[in-house]
Amino acid sequence: MTRAGYDFWLLDLDGTLVDIEQPYIYEVFDTIGTRLDVTFTDRESELVWYGIGEARNDLLAEKGVSPERFWNVFHEVEDPDRRTEATYLYDDASTLVPSLSGPVGIVTHCQSHLTEPVLSALDIGDWFDTVVCCTDETGWKPDPQPVRKAMDDLGVGAGQDGVLVGDDPQDIGAARNAGLEAVHVRRRAYDRLAPSLRDGGEFSSMGADRRVASLAELASA
Repeated sequence: MTRAGYDFWLLDLDGTLVDIEQPYIYEVFDTIGTRLDVTFTDRESELVWYGIGEARNDLLAEKGVSPERFWNVFHEVEDPDRRTEATYLYDDASTLVPSLSGPVGIVTHCQSHLTEPVLSALDIGDWFDTVVCCTDETGWKPDPQPVRKAMDDLGVGAGQDGVLVGDDPQDIGAARNAGLEAVHVRRRAYDRLAPSLRDGGEFSSMGADRRVASLAELASA
């Protein structure tokens, strides 16, 4: 078995293993706002970027922007080179992931044209035995299908002990829907971005089997 007693590990990417320098997020949302003729504050930009619970869609609805329209403009604005330059690896990820001895994969909503340059620039592509980028064809977390695709790629099955680690309820839902243990890593002050998501609310009852403040806690489990 791998460390922490798991036979295999699946990990979210953005917000779990890597993150983005905040000025880049604000720059992107300034451009998106101009194209959509709406304004995003810094807090709102982070809230939508990280997709915290239902708060993202609620905010877009308040601004009169459909999710489909938003994502079309988002993908027009995003540039792989600029995003890669603004991406950094969490220190605890650099400690944990290379130490895992079993199959390790990524399941991410980040698209392949953005994911591949990031993995290459950070020189971490060889850490993973598979990388599944969600699409309309594979499904989107919390749909278990992209998780099951990653498991197929790794050659593991439901009879083995696996875990999916992520920073968002969609990750937790995908893990549970696929029959895996779910670990939530709390990377940011959710209640600052969305005051309704305080302890005792959605994020402490979203069904994770375990909640950690750092991936280092998993290394010693």
